[in-house]
Formats: sequence, C-alpha cells, structure tokens
Amino acid sequence: MQQQASKEECTYREKNAGGEGQGKKEKHTAGQLPLKSQNEERKGTSEEEEKRTEEGQKKKEEIWELLVAAHRGDKGARDQMVQRNMGLVWSIAHRFSNRGYELEELFQVGSIGLMKAIDKFDLSYDVKFSTYAVPMITGEIKRFLRDDGMIKVSRSLKENGAKVKQAREKLQRSLGREPTLQEISDETGFPREEIVMALEANGEVESLSKTYAPGDGKETCLADRLPQEKDSHEALLNHMLLEQLMAGLGEMERRLIELRYFGEKTQMQVAGELGISQVQVSRLEKRILLRMRNQVR
Repeated sequence: MQQQASKEECTYREKNAGGEGQGKKEKHTAGQLPLKSQNEERKGTSEEEEKRTEEGQKKKEEIWELLVAAHRGDKGARDQMVQRNMGLVWSIAHRFSNRGYELEELFQVGSIGLMKAIDKFDLSYDVKFSTYAVPMITGEIKRFLRDDGMIKVSRSLKENGAKVKQAREKLQRSLGREPTLQEISDETGFPREEIVMALEANGEVESLSKTYAPGDGKETCLADRLPQEKDSHEALLNHMLLEQLMAGLGEMERRLIELRYFGEKTQMQVAGELGISQVQVSRLEKRILLRMRNQVR
C-alpha cells in the first residue's frame, strides 16, 4: 500500500515537472525570437550594410573615373560631374538667398566654383570630392557678393541694403501698400539717411550701352538718347544768322529781344524799361519773332 502511494506520488511529480517545463518552454517562445529567426535578422542587417558599402564604393570609383577623365580633357566627363553636384550647389546658394540677389544668379556663380573645384581637385587627396568642393563653391559666392558691381560698394552697405529690402517686402505684405521711409526705419532700426544710402548703393547700375525697345519697337541704347555736343561750326553759323536778323530790327525791337532773350527779363520788366505796357510788349514780341522766322525760311 505504501509502495503504491509512493509510486503514484512519483508519477504525479513527473507530470507536474513536465507541465512546468512545457510552460517555461512556451513562455520562452512567446517572449523571444527563436534562435534561427535571430540569426536570419542579423544576417539580413549585415547584408544591407555590405550592400550600402558596395554602393558607396562603386559611386566613389565612378566619381574618381569621371575626375580622371575630366582632367584629361574629357568634356563629357566634366559635364557629368557638374550635373551630379547640382544639388550641392543649390543647397549652398540657398544659404545666401537673403543677400539681395536672385537665387538663380547665386546658383550660376556657385556653378563656377563647382567647375573650378573639378578642375583643381588633386586626385592624390584622401578626401571626398564634395568635401573639397563645398568651400570652393562657398568662396566663389562670397567673392561675388563682396566684389560684384561696376561701382564698388562696401559690405556693410550691401548687408544693410538686403535688410532694408526684406523689411520693405514684409511691410508691403502686412500694410498692403508701399511703406514710407519712416516705417522702414522703425522696422529695421536704421536712420532714414542710411536707408536711402543702402537703397541707392544696391540699385542696378544702368549702362549707356544697354539696349531697350521704346514704343516704336526699334532697339536703341541710352547713349543714343543723350544730347550730343553742339557742333562748333553750326553754332558759328547760327550766331552769324542771329546777328544778321538782329541788324534788320529797329532800335526798340532789338532792345526788346535783347532784354527778353539775353537779359531773361519778364514782359512786365521789359515794359518798364521801354516805357510801354505789358500788352504792347507781348504783341510786339510776337510780331518780331514771326518776321524773323519768315526771313529764315
């Protein structure tokens, strides 16, 4: 009897131990990935890293080959390098977008810096091309901002001009009209005199050779619209003609013309000197001028 009870107790313990072991096994399975899944995940991550490394190395080799070809005079390779780095130029140009210049203009200047970087990059450098190109592009834009213009303007005036332009545009949007000089001064904190100087210094310089099309559609340049120097020969002929016409006038008529057109007197002042009325001066002047014109024709 005792042996039977002991046997049943052992059987009961074995069952419980088996159940607990199964429970522990199930608990472990629910809380953690199987060893096989963990290995597969690590393997996948490693493969992705290797793939990225291979792609980076391949890209580096392509850039290297393009640079070598560009240095040998291959224009196509040089153009490919420029196209590949356009995004880099745009990102740098955006840093200077608040300096009073069009972004497209800054991009063009930055592209010059990029091409210089392509031409001057030393293949023995143990650096990425972009690392070398960034300061070259940035320096080219900074030089442009510093030295641009037919008339040299100080850096402080250029910076003030950019700030004034920003404040002006901001006030235009908020007020719905063109802001006054005082409103711009209040917004920027600059005296009105400095604002005027900054605006004038950063204004576009007009060239006399600049062409434009007036209403008739024919292109012309500003130089053609400026009054020309008088021909000395023509001036002499006009003087001789005037002397001849004046000699044909009576004494009062000649005196009237001299006072009106050489002495710059008013009709009332001439009337006082000649002892006649202003109405008489007006009528006499018109009659004299008409007679002189008829003699010239």
